[in-house]
Amino acid sequence: MSEGPAATAGEKDDGAAEGGVPVVTLHVWRLPARRIPRALAHMATDRRALAGTPGLTFAKSLGCGSGRSFAVRDATPTRWALLCCWTGPAAAAAAADSPVLRAWDRAAVETWRCDLVPLTSRGRWSGHDPFPRTADPRDHADNPVVALTRARLRVRTIARFWRAVPPVAADLWGGDGPRPSLALGVGEAPVGVQGTVSVWPSAADLAAFAYGRSPHRAAIEQTRVVGWYAEELFARLAVTASAGTVDGRDPVAGWSPPAAASAGGAGAVARTVGS
Repeated sequence: MSEGPAATAGEKDDGAAEGGVPVVTLHVWRLPARRIPRALAHMATDRRALAGTPGLTFAKSLGCGSGRSFAVRDATPTRWALLCCWTGPAAAAAAADSPVLRAWDRAAVETWRCDLVPLTSRGRWSGHDPFPRTADPRDHADNPVVALTRARLRVRTIARFWRAVPPVAADLWGGDGPRPSLALGVGEAPVGVQGTVSVWPSAADLAAFAYGRSPHRAAIEQTRVVGWYAEELFARLAVTASAGTVDGRDPVAGWSPPAAASAGGAGAVARTVGS
């Protein structure tokens, strides 16, 4: 998939987001087992198929897993994702009927699309910053948030990193603190290039887990001490719209965007939550 700007980055979008903040779309598909070979073919060909898409500035095809250890055994070969960054909502809306997305939708037995705006971001992904501009978090204080992490591990630290993941995963799902409504392991390759996508009811819930829980605080400290990553990206994005389900439920069920967001902007790209 794209190693950087995937298409006509910087091309004017008549519906460009305010302040040049990109619109981000996250697509998650669940396929029947018989269509896994088709998914693998998409991973090899979608980069070229998406090249030249108007308004697309960055895109990554991703395999998915449970994220409980990031070992190969955690892969979920029937679940796949696509992350795209757009110059604005008009470009994102126009691409909804693209051959790539139509092909995935036809192959899938379940789909979920989430529209997002980046709030904070630091680091690089394949040498590029996919979110060069971010929105003011105060403008999305009541929105659910998605935490996106992506890292390229140093070969010498892979085994030690894998050993550090289970305590964090156990606390995420078994602890008494805040929990995400969805958490996926994601990556462009089975080993060494991996990340997470998690959906949280609020930024406060995400912060309480990230900085208030001992296992995760210890993992952050180990990151500084050990230097696991050759490259890393950490981003927080606000949900503006959602359509579809993951494992039978909408990860942001029960939340509805403000009326202004429903009328236009990124929230109009997909079905707004609660509509």
